[in-house]
Amino acid sequence: MPERSIDAVIFDWGGTLTAWHDIDFHAESLALAQAVVNADHDIEVSRTLLHQAGDTIWGRSRDHQQSATVADLFTAAGLEHDPELLTAYYEFWEPHTLTDPDVVPLFETLRAEGIKIGVLSNTIWPRAWHEGFFRRDGVDHLIDGDVYTSEIPWTKPSPLAFRAAMDAVGATDPARCVYVGDRLFDDVWGAQNAGMRAIHIPLSAIPPQQLGHTEGEPDAVAHRLADVADLVHAWF
Repeated sequence: MPERSIDAVIFDWGGTLTAWHDIDFHAESLALAQAVVNADHDIEVSRTLLHQAGDTIWGRSRDHQQSATVADLFTAAGLEHDPELLTAYYEFWEPHTLTDPDVVPLFETLRAEGIKIGVLSNTIWPRAWHEGFFRRDGVDHLIDGDVYTSEIPWTKPSPLAFRAAMDAVGATDPARCVYVGDRLFDDVWGAQNAGMRAIHIPLSAIPPQQLGHTEGEPDAVAHRLADVADLVHAWF
């Protein structure tokens, strides 16, 4: 049997390993505002400031590939917060974090081929939240390496973010890696610019303000995650 030519498949998280959901950003900011402390104004002012700060933080990611944390969001809003009070924010998001049912069989199929499985997510959330979602859904044991941009200086589409994900799974040659994601800028153009093949999952309604300066042309398109295994096998 000829040697396979793919060492790793690395996945985006939101909108790829989870289903895309349209989010009520007013409600999200209101939930986040529950963690504000020492404010001299009412909660609606905090909500507005946090919503504006969210646009600022994600604009830095889009335009400058600058990462951020939840704490940075409050700093950008000019607010103090208590991390112990983020419960409402976490609970707001939890229903949108469910792992796609195709993930476990897909990961098991790829791993049976000797392919490493990675995750690279643009996120401000702490690692513990993401690991908890994977553990809750019985997926954590199938992941060889995961990178969350809240822990590194860069976000996708920086090649440095993709390199961090390769390092996490022990891959050394980007030409032998595949990236799977739902965004043509962050995921497809970013992965290809880093030297990887890219598979697009075209199921997300990306808000216009989150679109980048370039739309990549994917090497393949998967209309559901289950299709990824056959697409990867075609490159063996």
